[in-house]
Amino acid sequence: MRYFFQLSASVIYQRIVKPILFKCSPDAVHDAMVRFAEFSGKNAPLRGFVDYSMKYDNAILAQKLDRFGGLEFTNPFGLGAGFDKNALTSVPIEGIGLSFATFGSTTARECQGNARPWFHRLPEYKSLMVNAGLANRGVDKVSKTVEEAYLRTIGKGSKFNVGLSIARTNDAFAADDTEGISDYATSLSKIAGKCAFVEVNISCPNTFKGEPFVDPKRLDMLLTTLDNVKRESDFPVTLKMPSDKTWDEFKALLDVIVKHNVQAVTIANLRKDRNGMDIDPTWKGNLSGKPTENTANNLIKQTYKEYGDKLLIFGLGGVFNAADAYEKILCGASLVEIVTVLMFKGPAIVPLMKRDLAKLLKRDGYSNISEAIGKGV
Repeated sequence: MRYFFQLSASVIYQRIVKPILFKCSPDAVHDAMVRFAEFSGKNAPLRGFVDYSMKYDNAILAQKLDRFGGLEFTNPFGLGAGFDKNALTSVPIEGIGLSFATFGSTTARECQGNARPWFHRLPEYKSLMVNAGLANRGVDKVSKTVEEAYLRTIGKGSKFNVGLSIARTNDAFAADDTEGISDYATSLSKIAGKCAFVEVNISCPNTFKGEPFVDPKRLDMLLTTLDNVKRESDFPVTLKMPSDKTWDEFKALLDVIVKHNVQAVTIANLRKDRNGMDIDPTWKGNLSGKPTENTANNLIKQTYKEYGDKLLIFGLGGVFNAADAYEKILCGASLVEIVTVLMFKGPAIVPLMKRDLAKLLKRDGYSNISEAIGKGV
């Protein structure tokens, strides 16, 4: 019965709801989706309906990641940073069946973000052009909503893992590298222990100061400071990596990362290269979704091959179905983040992808997802 509802809900969204939404401004739709999700999380009957109708659990998808703070994940799917920068939607995100969410990115100071529009749709490429510029309420406010979500899940014994991405404030007050490092350290000090994990976003491409910490020497300076921020010894950290580096450049960053108190890397951030794509040159921003997929998968595979014994991998970019997620897992990702597919296929795609991924694992003779990680390398 649940499967029929989930399949029907997905079809209705794609054939009826999405065509209507896609006639509206993507900025307005995004803001409305966040507000509706926040409302649904506070509405008990609606929340109960979503929890029941979207439910799908299968032990083959569950894993405990000892190398990532011993956190348990009921399935590999989670929300990537960028959808909900202020951590307002943890209840419905858990309700649709994701096992974790990376909220944010948040910054030490409140940030208005870039000038609107923040988003442009590229349906022919299964992509969004993103230029939000880290708009968020600042870590003092966001840390409160994150902690509330974290304590809620702990209080009810949930295995839903609440994470927060932190970045450098994107405003005119951003100064030199010292100020940037202090910005990250402030955010980490205020959030450590108030969530399940932190993502350090060094690769947001739409900011006032660019990406100074994708330079190995600067990255080493940043991570040396973050190593000294007080936090529990098993509190896990992942780094959000750039997608526009050659392997040698990417490897130079990984060589720095493995020397520090970092347990994972998230591969990878938005694509900058527009070559081969017919895109309005006046549109600002960078690409999510399918255009990021091949580069991300290649970087995941290389990272797993050379650093799989040192770093766990969050796979991100272009996941639109279970086969896409499975490819990332075979390349070496332990967890898979999604964002863009929710706009294109709706929330019911989550339980459907979980069902299909379980079938793929069983088809190939695996008794648990952990057995499949990296088997394509």
